[in-house]
Amino acid sequence: MTPQVLPQTETLRDEAVGLDLRPDTEILERLLAGQQAALAALDACLPQISAAANLLAEAIRAGGRIHYAAAGSSGLMGLADGAELPGTYGLSPDCIAICMAGGVPTSAEMPGHTEDDTEEAQDAALQVKSGDTVIAISASGSTPYPVKFAQMARAAGAQTVCIANNADAALFDHATCAIHLDTPPEIIAGSTRMGAATAQKAALNMMSTLMGIRLGHVHDGLMVNVIADNRKLRGRAEGIVRKITGVSETVARDVLERAAGDVKQAILLASGAQNTAQARRLLEQSGGHLRPALKQL
Repeated sequence: MTPQVLPQTETLRDEAVGLDLRPDTEILERLLAGQQAALAALDACLPQISAAANLLAEAIRAGGRIHYAAAGSSGLMGLADGAELPGTYGLSPDCIAICMAGGVPTSAEMPGHTEDDTEEAQDAALQVKSGDTVIAISASGSTPYPVKFAQMARAAGAQTVCIANNADAALFDHATCAIHLDTPPEIIAGSTRMGAATAQKAALNMMSTLMGIRLGHVHDGLMVNVIADNRKLRGRAEGIVRKITGVSETVARDVLERAAGDVKQAILLASGAQNTAQARRLLEQSGGHLRPALKQL
């Protein structure tokens, strides 16, 4: 009988044998090394991550939506990325959809059987339209929920970014852009919430950050489209205005108030724009990018 070949995400690493017999610090050293090795897998994926980021930016520019589709740990990685985008880059929450098998958990209960629910995936994918971009994530690459979602999305005319940690992932059959995160086997065999998920989160962070940059929401490493809806972020917004324009704290606070909290408009006001109408017009002409708008003043 031919021995079963396990996927890489399920294989037991040699150095994990006897792991439970080792001292705490040695166990932790090996766990950390596993995380670092997982992150190293991203080095080979930069062109694909770049292509994916541009698909996301194109969808937002065209008035489309970004859909995250996944189950389990991969779903949590998608949730962590997508839920932050409106606050960080000023995107409307309506343009981000989190589609997770079994629904987004509100407690520590996250049943595993929901990842096999292709009917739920089909129902969720009905909201996907041509012009949208889907990010489907699965460590194994064979999880039924994201595979079915990606298949439905392609049929609807959407672009699909498919992320998996096994090379022969069925998920890639439905990909516009396939990202294979070639992470090594886990220190705890099959526990893909560890290295595989760490690599997924890093890839998502890089992808969505590059999207934000290409949309014009980052200027010199500053988040100039941030939604300042709490004390900390209002202070950050004032700091951004001061850093870019050199104005005083009082002036920064004043222009932000005049701009109703819109950081880009406030920067243009502090830089010589006559009013918010002119600031808006300059940003419309520059496609939302601050640097060329400033050059017009």
